[in-house]
Amino acid sequence: MTPERIGQRFAGRVALVTGASRGIGLAVAARLHAEGARVVITARKPDGLAQAAAEIGAGADLVTVAGRADDPEHQQDAIDTAIREFGRLDVLVNNTGINPAYGPLTELDDSAARKIMDVNVLAALAWTRRAVAAGLGSDAPGAVVNMASVAGIGPAPGIGYYGVSKAALIGLTVQLAAELAPSIRVNAIAPAVVRTRFAAALYEADEAAAAARYPLGRLGEPGDIGAAAAFLASEDAAWITGQTLVVDGGGSLRASL
Repeated sequence: MTPERIGQRFAGRVALVTGASRGIGLAVAARLHAEGARVVITARKPDGLAQAAAEIGAGADLVTVAGRADDPEHQQDAIDTAIREFGRLDVLVNNTGINPAYGPLTELDDSAARKIMDVNVLAALAWTRRAVAAGLGSDAPGAVVNMASVAGIGPAPGIGYYGVSKAALIGLTVQLAAELAPSIRVNAIAPAVVRTRFAAALYEADEAAAAARYPLGRLGEPGDIGAAAAFLASEDAAWITGQTLVVDGGGSLRASL
């Protein structure tokens, strides 16, 4: 979407986006910032965060906090930074996700399985709990957006446990939505294959063939997911909670076509 077509739905609002140094997280942060939000972005590497901030073109209305998404001290530091720098927190986007394990579940290493759950599910819960404790939704409607995956909705050959973790994240979204209503809405996004470094193994061997699987004829772009996240975080979605928005270029239609 061109800048002149982007509104200011987040003017006066503060957002925190995890895993935002590149890919989908960067696109989400950029979209929220373009719509007027003051933004805190997190990721493991300071250099990557600095590059992301430069790409967004932000000044005093964006701050970066480096650390591991599953580190409790980092979580609290990032939340505290949002409150200290901007005085409030209105939107939390739990974007960080990992997948260090490929192959069938019967060959999955237990330590890899635990790490995937720690980062993809338990960290999302921890971030949300800390955000609520810091006042998310206390003086204005709050929103949490969890980044799930179509791998959490159906079988995901080769990345099965990643899919299991995303299914758990979708379940967490539903439970949190029920518990945190009416002051905080909690929704999830389930993207299909998006052209990012994280998903490169799923399309780089033959991008044209990968894109041909989708009725809309292309892979997703990070901006597609950024726009979806901004919608769910905005008051345009004020009567939506506990839902998972599938963003897949029509891929879920394949079975009926």
